[in-house]
Amino acid sequence: MELSLAWRLFKRELQQGQLLLIILAITLAVLSVSGLARVSERLQVAITGQASQFIAADRIIDSPVKIDAAILTKAEDLGLKHVTNMQFNSMVYSGDKFQLVTVRAVETGYPLKGDIELTSGKTKALPQAGEIWFETRLGGLLGYPKSIELGNSEFVLSNEISRLPDAGFNLFASSPVVLMRMEDVAKTGVIQPGSRVTYLYQFAGDEASLTAFEQSVKPLLNSTQRWVDVQSGDSPIAGAVKRAERFLLLASLMGIALACAAIGIAAQRYCQRHYDVVAMLKTFGASSKQIRLLFGTHLFLVTLMGIVLGIIGGVLLDFGISYLLPPEIAAYSPPLTRPLLLGVSTGLISAFMFSAYPLMRLLAIPPLRVLQRQLEGLQLGMWLHLLLSLGAMALLGYLYSQSWALTLTVVAAVLLLGVLLSVLGFVMIRLGHSVGMKTTNPLQLALAGLRRRARQNAVQLVGFSAALVLLLTILALRQDLLNEWQKQLPENAPNYFLVNIAPDDAKPLNDFMTAKGIVATDIYPVIRGRLTQINGEALISNEQSEAGEKGRVGISRELNLTWRNTLPANNELLEGHFNQAADEVSVESGVADRLGIGIGDKLTYVIDNQELTVKVASIRAVHWETLQPNFFMIFTQEALAPFAYTSMASFYLNDQQATNDQSTNGQALSADGTPKDAVILALIQQFPTISIIDVGAMVGQLRQIIEQVSLSLTLVLALVLLASALVLIAQTEAGMATRQRELAVLRTFGASGWLLRSATGLEFALLGGIAGVLAVIVAEFALYLLKTQVFELNVYMHWPWWGIAPVSGALIVALLGVWRCRQLLSQSCSELLKAGS
Repeated sequence: MELSLAWRLFKRELQQGQLLLIILAITLAVLSVSGLARVSERLQVAITGQASQFIAADRIIDSPVKIDAAILTKAEDLGLKHVTNMQFNSMVYSGDKFQLVTVRAVETGYPLKGDIELTSGKTKALPQAGEIWFETRLGGLLGYPKSIELGNSEFVLSNEISRLPDAGFNLFASSPVVLMRMEDVAKTGVIQPGSRVTYLYQFAGDEASLTAFEQSVKPLLNSTQRWVDVQSGDSPIAGAVKRAERFLLLASLMGIALACAAIGIAAQRYCQRHYDVVAMLKTFGASSKQIRLLFGTHLFLVTLMGIVLGIIGGVLLDFGISYLLPPEIAAYSPPLTRPLLLGVSTGLISAFMFSAYPLMRLLAIPPLRVLQRQLEGLQLGMWLHLLLSLGAMALLGYLYSQSWALTLTVVAAVLLLGVLLSVLGFVMIRLGHSVGMKTTNPLQLALAGLRRRARQNAVQLVGFSAALVLLLTILALRQDLLNEWQKQLPENAPNYFLVNIAPDDAKPLNDFMTAKGIVATDIYPVIRGRLTQINGEALISNEQSEAGEKGRVGISRELNLTWRNTLPANNELLEGHFNQAADEVSVESGVADRLGIGIGDKLTYVIDNQELTVKVASIRAVHWETLQPNFFMIFTQEALAPFAYTSMASFYLNDQQATNDQSTNGQALSADGTPKDAVILALIQQFPTISIIDVGAMVGQLRQIIEQVSLSLTLVLALVLLASALVLIAQTEAGMATRQRELAVLRTFGASGWLLRSATGLEFALLGGIAGVLAVIVAEFALYLLKTQVFELNVYMHWPWWGIAPVSGALIVALLGVWRCRQLLSQSCSELLKAGS
């Protein structure tokens, strides 16, 4: 009987549109979460997939010895593709010329991701048996011979390599690279017991199998073996990928917050409209159990409809956006399972948690309300509603992001928003009390409306400001991330690096650059040294620590040290002052944190078997993701003067193709008109001891990935804009019933249509303007937390917002309010009274 009644009432209210707002809110919640989750996951997988081309695989095990065969068997059992490579240094000979090279010996199947870039184009093929592919600078150093000797064998130089996909960005691994087949290594006789060899085991496959493989294999690796992926710091794209993924997660959390706000608004509106219905049902003898069943059934059916429509909308949203994405991104299609489960969970959790407080108040309405309309029954504190809402938001946020830092930052911002807007909004609206009773013009009538609906308007301000805060936060972070990446890769970013520059070559090299019209960056001296003591305490290695020895663990390798008189452009001084005295050193913040180094500590290094002790003068933050030389330790020139050194520099060579000089055959020109390849060849021949590293291909690939990341940020921003607009509409809808009764009264007392339209527009504009001001305050607070705790970006005030946000808020909310009230404002007094009865 009760279920039948509940179903009939549900169909009637559905036909009358009374449930439309709450269904739309739940649909918005599920659509936002499932759609954003699906799009975000597609973009994350695409970005990571593109970035994985920098390491030619999805995962790598780097080991100085062969790994256990059981690890490879485990990979095969999980369906992962894998190849084994070797890397070692050796001398090659051609006639009376010889050169140290880095040999890459690879198996069939290499590379698992990306392509080998030859001067003739991209390929996935490998050298034939007896052949070697060589890096361009090796040809220049040896005079482009037809063959070279490596160990006991002679190999044909068949193809010229522009870049290997996993070449990396180690400026100090300066020897030219040659590529050969793994099966040719044995006949060279180069690898003997005790030889220094690096084995690179590369793996590729789906994310689930890779995760399972990582969980089972990574704990088995020892301290000499490394697990590498695109986010391990070995790839220059690692920083960009991490920040992009954080942004996508944050944007999706913002979508969850917007969706939850819409459900809370819709649930409150629905329950308020049914206060009289509950009072009448109780008057006619309905029990509390019957009423709970009635409205519980309504909530269940509404939630079910919202979830179904939201899932369909989320899938359609993903399909629609996939057509707008570049093919290389649209080709990635992660499983639908997680977005669908997140959508259903969001619908259920948010519908219950955000409806619980309004529903409890609805069920507690006393029968006496049929005589006294002001009675509202149970007066539970707002703390309960706040607790349920924040609990639901935190739960949903963590389920989605698996990041407490992001989740708690969003919750903290929402909490501040609620407190600040409820207090300040109410106070600012009450300031209109002195003029609020006068209604002789639209402004006074608007202020009177604000005063009469002070509590309701304070709640509306929360909804309006929440949408604006989220928009400002996402917009600012997107712009800051793009600006940060643009700084890393300016238009004329260096595409060639010079290492092993002898002191005697510095001036001739500068003269060569000047003659060719090439502007080089600063020259960085490079000296190898090992940190051995901190404040007189000897450091131990990781192996010694694992063996049980006591002491402070140091850095188990030699460092590249340099000196400078000024702070490098891509460094930020965090503490202290940059080097001024001869015995001072500046330390990178990550190393300082790991080793417990502070200002004033004394560090002892061993350089060329000599000890050097200096004190820490400053701590620096270093942007490692920039394609610039970076150093853990920077000294003064006086401190390192006794030690021999080489130097490094970088320069940009224009890649623009010649179109008006037929003699160049289409080659790129330097500033003096010399073809680009001829400039590099002349540089190699004139300075044979200087190693030239071409990173132009890497920079180009990095730019392409940054463009894809930028597109993903723009798409997610568009989705958040859409969700924000729907929340604003839902919030505007929430006050329509009260506004309809007031318009009927004002019409009855002779108010003109012009006066009512102007007053309504001004009232919404004032709400939007106040919301804009308060949104800037909260957005600046949220951005401070996000930039300092999550994204590691520079913090600064967005001064233009203080003018733009209030004006934009006033215009947007006023237009939405007038558009929603247009039908009410056009009705006559009798029509308004009849509709409100």
